[in-house]
Amino acid sequence: QVQLVESGGGLVQPGGSLRLSCAASGSIRSISTMAWYRQAPGNQRDSELVATITISGNTDYIDSVKGRFTISRDNAKNTVYLQMDSLKPEDTAVYYCKANIQRLLGGWYDYWGQGTRVTVSS
Repeated sequence: QVQLVESGGGLVQPGGSLRLSCAASGSIRSISTMAWYRQAPGNQRDSELVATITISGNTDYIDSVKGRFTISRDNAKNTVYLQMDSLKPEDTAVYYCKANIQRLLGGWYDYWGQGTRVTVSS
């Protein structure tokens, strides 16, 4: 079994910062691309891809978070992070991590975390 556990969400004022973490555990041989998605309140259909990071550390971001968010990973800990600075009310959402994981018994699969809520409000 493979599990992704997220932490770090909460309530923050506009302009503040939060750091999200997502740790993968279980029968893992390797992890390829890791990513953060978010789903805004009232939007039950679509989630938005916020940032991605490859195993070699190449990153990509949606335009609305460039210069404010930083994705990083610790391959030894099978963990991905999302540092969020200069937060805006429109960043309010449930944030999910996703990882493309090779299991010990073989095969590559996408796994998702349970989600962590970020609320930006004064």
